[in-house]
Amino acid sequence: MREDHQVVVVGAGPTGLLTALGLAQQDIDVTVVERAPGLQDAPRAIVYHWSTLGGIERLGLFDAAVREGFLKQDYAYRVHKTGEIIEYGLKPLEGKVKHPYNLHMGQGVLAQVILREAETHDNIRILWGHEVVDVAPDNAGVDVRVQVVDDETTVRGAWLVGADGANSRVRSALDLGFDGMTWPERFVATNIRFPDDREGWAQSTFYVDDEYGAIIAKIDESGEHGLWRYTFMEDDALPAETVADRLPRFLSAVFGDDVADRIEVDAISPYRMHQRSASTFRAGRVLLAGDAAHVTNPCGGLGLTMGLFDAYALIEALGGVIRDGVQDGVLDAYAEQRRTAFEEKASPRASANKQLIFHSSDLAKLDKDLELFRRMSKDSELAADVLYFTKTLECPSLLAG
Repeated sequence: MREDHQVVVVGAGPTGLLTALGLAQQDIDVTVVERAPGLQDAPRAIVYHWSTLGGIERLGLFDAAVREGFLKQDYAYRVHKTGEIIEYGLKPLEGKVKHPYNLHMGQGVLAQVILREAETHDNIRILWGHEVVDVAPDNAGVDVRVQVVDDETTVRGAWLVGADGANSRVRSALDLGFDGMTWPERFVATNIRFPDDREGWAQSTFYVDDEYGAIIAKIDESGEHGLWRYTFMEDDALPAETVADRLPRFLSAVFGDDVADRIEVDAISPYRMHQRSASTFRAGRVLLAGDAAHVTNPCGGLGLTMGLFDAYALIEALGGVIRDGVQDGVLDAYAEQRRTAFEEKASPRASANKQLIFHSSDLAKLDKDLELFRRMSKDSELAADVLYFTKTLECPSLLAG
């Protein structure tokens, strides 16, 4: 049996759901294919940079997202060996941009916000529990063969968007390269609850140390204490199944024994880190977005940021091709510009962030590296210039002019 659709999106994470929603809002019929039985909520992205919020607002999701999460401005670097604390924030962006703050919420919560809105559109259908087996494009469309329990069916789309994560079946079915490298360390993302009203702890903190380095950010304000994301790094040669046994040592080193003893661990998720991108983000009528197109270590929160910007660009470009008859060369521009943004900006910056936070054994070099942030804490114009970086990850309108 074969079913025909205007657009098939593979993957029901935030990038895939946003793309589907944005196309549906243009009266385009979209089918989302997802192998999981429902939304997934493993500890992953939690910070949505100020620069992404305009797109969330355009899609009609901003108010609901703020209700589910919270807005914040503060950042801090804390150096384990010296005790130095460098504080700065997004206040310098006030008067310069519409949204001078970041949004914090779990990636799974954002997906729920998008899904609720998507379910109000009759021209979006989501097929849960459908696993892609193969992808066969031709000049007129793409056949997507999917496994459903013990049966197979084919879903055909005039266009296919692969937004199915780092292990993308869409990308591998087309034998597209995934060039780059895998880090020798393992990251461990944990959701923890602990007293969060202690002086000196910003709601986004980079804890700098070559052994106890961590990224610590508040997720929400539920429960007696807030829920925080605490992400640390360890040798990937250590057994992943016993990572929870090693966590208390890290928590004690960072927060002190008195706080560590009161920390409640809600979730823990070890994972490999990569710096990779597909050889191309377009293969005929197939387009890649989000982690299917590129993956980065999470230092600086640039992974999902890039995925959101992919979605915004694809909504405009593919919508223009389908609805307005724009020449499909605009999709080549999408593929080229989004890959360039990752290769030349996002990936190098994330790698530099990782080096600073987790590999700063040379204290003289560290002191030099931190000088920029010391200056930012005192010079609002410099801070605004530096903070504008995430906006440069968004490509300009592909249809303008």
